Amino acid sequence: MKILHTSDWHIGRTLYGRKRYEEFESFLTWLTETIQENSIDALLVAGDVFDTSAPSNRAQELYYRFLCRVAASSCRHVVVVAGNHDSPSFLNAPKELLKALDVHVVGSSTESPQDEVLVLRNQQDASELIVCAVPYLRDRDIRVAEAGESVEDKEKKLIDGIRNHYAAVAALAEQMRQELGTDIPIVGMGHLFTAGGQTVDGDGVRELYVGSLAHITAGIFPENIDYLALGHLHVPQKVNGSEVMRYSGSPLPMGFGEAKQQKGVCLIEFAGTEASVQLINVPVFQKLERIKGNWNELASRILELSATDSQAWLEVIYEGDEVIGDLRERLDAAISGSEMEILRVKNSRIIERLLKQSHDKETLDDLDVTDVFERCLAVHEVAEEQRPALLRAYQETVASLFDDDARAE
Repeated sequence: MKILHTSDWHIGRTLYGRKRYEEFESFLTWLTETIQENSIDALLVAGDVFDTSAPSNRAQELYYRFLCRVAASSCRHVVVVAGNHDSPSFLNAPKELLKALDVHVVGSSTESPQDEVLVLRNQQDASELIVCAVPYLRDRDIRVAEAGESVEDKEKKLIDGIRNHYAAVAALAEQMRQELGTDIPIVGMGHLFTAGGQTVDGDGVRELYVGSLAHITAGIFPENIDYLALGHLHVPQKVNGSEVMRYSGSPLPMGFGEAKQQKGVCLIEFAGTEASVQLINVPVFQKLERIKGNWNELASRILELSATDSQAWLEVIYEGDEVIGDLRERLDAAISGSEMEILRVKNSRIIERLLKQSHDKETLDDLDVTDVFERCLAVHEVAEEQRPALLRAYQETVASLFDDDARAE
């Protein structure tokens, strides 16, 4: 049996205001062709299908058109779980209808592990795969808050909650395998941040559980899972060096920090319950290029790109000693006549030399929500010893806002 594992599509995401629907459409077309060419039997999508909980009509159109095309292909099953960017209720809304296409959607955790354990059958109606389709587990799904509990108590409850959830789902999957009397594989899914996971600056990956980011270890996952398909981290990687516990990574670079990263999807082939894994590289549909240096270095690199008829989107970071007040104008002149486009310019020297400690020229593109809060603490001269507790309370509030399902009612 052949399975394809992908995640973190983030359909609808923009890059410094630039819409990217053509890239998403090209990727989904390529994915459909890859499924057909490799005779894939099941597709696993491990969360963050959309970039927001309220995706645009065009983003929805791309998603549903893709599912229809896959349903008409050789692929017998599609399993989609929600990520932290997805609205559970939005993904779940058409789930009964999508079942007719053998598309199984798990948008949120429930009290019953049976809702997350799927037994997939082949054309002869024989069981061929058991999927533990665990979505992103929100704090309230796995932990009951109590008055007066310490930070350590909260973190321990989170970790125990995730461990217990996977243990319950995997135990039920094992029970089903025994009852079926056949040695079919068990595949686990999830959307979380494991210890030691690699990220890239500007990829938009955010902490899921305040304070416990580095403590979700590979030991949380039950040993009877024959392959673990994870989402959330955009860098393709193994978990704790395991061949059969993997992040597929995002198929498109989510920011310029990922520009040189080879994107891919994971092809898993089972012989009994033994999984062999290989990566299939995803083509580059829109080249991104980050260029840094002094003016001569920037101009030289732009000239090199122009000579190759590049159509890249550029992020330019000026690091020269000379203060250039008309940097943007010079850059626009340098790319004039080419098909390149500059999406962002960061003039480090203007900020450092002319503004010193002032942040007047910064934009929200340069800051995250934590940076903004820390600036507020500084502006209001909050005592240093009070800041850690306030920052933690703020981070927990922000996390709870992200966990709210705006599409639920």
